[in-house]
Amino acid sequence: MSTTNNMNKKAYNIEGMHCASCSVIITKTLKKLDGVASVQANFATEKAQVEFDPSRTSLEKMNEAIGKLGYHLSENSVEHAGMNHGGMDHGEHMDMSMPREKKMQELQAQRSKVRFILPTALVVFAVMIWDMASRVIAMPGLPIPMEILNVALFVLASIAMFWVGKPFVEGVVRFIRYRVANMDTLVGIGTLTAYLYSAAVTLIPQIRSALSLPEYTYFDVVIVVIGFVTFGKYLEARSKQRTGEAIEKLIGLQAKTALVVRGGREIEIPLGEVIIGDTVVIKPGGKIPVDGTIIEGSTAIDESMITGESIPVDKAAGDIVIGATINKQGNIKITATKIGSDTMLSQIIKLVEEAQGSKAPIQALADKISSIFVPTVLGIAALSLALWLIIGIPALGQSLAVSYGILSFVGVLVIACPCALGLATPTAIIVGVGKGAENGVLIKDAESLELLSKVTAVVFDKTGTITKGQPEVTDVVSLHSAMGDDEVLSFAASLENKSEHPLARAIEMYAQSKKILLKSVQNFEALEGVGVQGDINGKKTVVRKPTANDTHPQLKQLQSEGKTVVIVDVSEAPALLIALADTIKDESAKAITALHALGLKTHMLTGDNHLAAQHIAKQAGIDGVIAEVLPHEKAQKIAELQKQGFVVAMVGDGINDAPALVQADVGIAMATGTDVAMESAGITLLHGDLGKFVKAVRLARLTMRGVRQNLFWAFFYNVVGIPIAAGLLYPIWGVVLNPIFAGMAMALSSVSVVGNSLRLKVKKL
Repeated sequence: MSTTNNMNKKAYNIEGMHCASCSVIITKTLKKLDGVASVQANFATEKAQVEFDPSRTSLEKMNEAIGKLGYHLSENSVEHAGMNHGGMDHGEHMDMSMPREKKMQELQAQRSKVRFILPTALVVFAVMIWDMASRVIAMPGLPIPMEILNVALFVLASIAMFWVGKPFVEGVVRFIRYRVANMDTLVGIGTLTAYLYSAAVTLIPQIRSALSLPEYTYFDVVIVVIGFVTFGKYLEARSKQRTGEAIEKLIGLQAKTALVVRGGREIEIPLGEVIIGDTVVIKPGGKIPVDGTIIEGSTAIDESMITGESIPVDKAAGDIVIGATINKQGNIKITATKIGSDTMLSQIIKLVEEAQGSKAPIQALADKISSIFVPTVLGIAALSLALWLIIGIPALGQSLAVSYGILSFVGVLVIACPCALGLATPTAIIVGVGKGAENGVLIKDAESLELLSKVTAVVFDKTGTITKGQPEVTDVVSLHSAMGDDEVLSFAASLENKSEHPLARAIEMYAQSKKILLKSVQNFEALEGVGVQGDINGKKTVVRKPTANDTHPQLKQLQSEGKTVVIVDVSEAPALLIALADTIKDESAKAITALHALGLKTHMLTGDNHLAAQHIAKQAGIDGVIAEVLPHEKAQKIAELQKQGFVVAMVGDGINDAPALVQADVGIAMATGTDVAMESAGITLLHGDLGKFVKAVRLARLTMRGVRQNLFWAFFYNVVGIPIAAGLLYPIWGVVLNPIFAGMAMALSSVSVVGNSLRLKVKKL
């Protein structure tokens, strides 16, 4: 017996998944293997986390077990990206494009099928409705003779069944051989039964004559069901094709090379060759390759990729710097302290992947019941045939009993064919996604939309989400200088015009907005870690950071609000205070009020300091504030809310938000943010407009209400129709449901589902 010390926990990619019940099949099958302790198969991410004893089982044995069921596990690319030693120079270890290329090829193959089957299905569906309507109301029948129409439908249905519907046929085969059922099995049994019956009575008309079967065939049913279900699967696959790009983009943030001091000279080496203790040189504008400590120089570091905060952080000797952040100003040297999988960026990558792999899959109701529904429907169909033969032959005679028995058997399978069941979710989702796009809400998958409808708490990142994400001048306070404030401001802006510091741009832009002209500067000098100075109109002017000697009351007040303050000295006398901060977006407070009206709790999660966070939260009207948290702590805070029973949505735009976005039940990314945040999220809001999140919540609730209504009608037809198709009404009124009406019932169920979904188009968000 192996101990937990012998256990490995690894993430694998899964190929061949078609629905949520596939994850159940994979989980159950792998758990039966000797040496496998736990399995989490996730349909949404197409990944499996498997804990196993490598001395008792292997990837080959796992694939042997699930391969016959149509699935395949492959090594997770990130785990084999060379992160455990020497860094993240991944290009030498793998081809990140291969999984994406394979997915694109599969999607292209699906697209080719959809381009054929969807127009065909729509035309056939229209013909089907026309034919049925002409039988019950006074209107012309089809202008095409039934013999010609049947031949055309037979050809089209054969293509639909064995080319487009090949996965469904394979699902039936697997069900027969291995007793495993998923949505493919459900669709396959209904369509294959309808096809085989129709082909038999078309190709061998003697069977129809001998058994007194009706002339009606079900080729149209085969085409329509396969067409709509395949289209739904294509849309789902297209929305999921970029699932793995979040990891790839995180990896791409890391520098590829590093400039290190070796043998007394600077040499550029691949990142994987950096070792702990190396002296690394970073020039202005350069990306910091590894985590380390500054040993020489001072600068301002743009840490927005890691912390999400837009204002660069001043750094000097002894301060810690983080790999993948950007050196904005001076030359610095650092000692490498963390490399490879130990760096903060690598830890974020690991957190994102673990969160993706561990999230429990949302299983649609149709998929949950498929393993029970399929054998149940088959059992009812077989039982109805058997009862007609056993009871009917003595009472009605062989010919009539056999005819009624076959009609009941086919009728049960046709009316149970899950057209409405298969359309219930896709049609509502298609309309919902389109409605969202019209309103600037991009939805990645149906799972995210469903989860958003259940959300009870919303967590916002601060910078770029609640706030604009750029420092702006918020206050200009006179210190009673003999000069006018505008003149002092022109001195400050003139100096900042020559500075490389990011805050300088904000001061310069503020002066421009006030139409203040710049002046000529002599003897300009950047004071490392302090500010800038120069001579303007013969007066020595300094723009600097406050010191302990600065005791102006206004300074303390501004700093208590979390603002960054600089002091302008003219002729060695303080003349002006300039406060800068990341300001709240115009629509934020209104959006928070609307979310409260929807019954949602709101929280703000930020790496910024408590004072700044509290000030912004108060302006926006947010319920709770969690400040000064690191990226990995953000995911932990989300998990804590989930343990309290909240269904959590996370809204963010920074790379540091990626772990929290995937830890949350649903992640919402602002399109003004990084690509990584958007790839890690299920829903993206265009133009960074927080008001669109309110629309997204309303849209999700309306869409899922439509899905529930659709599922009700889909099951209503099955619950009522199956017993009637089996012959329940014959003993009472002598009525046997002709498969024509079984097909009509199925068509009506489809029409009701589609019509109900289209109602969402006229709803106001």
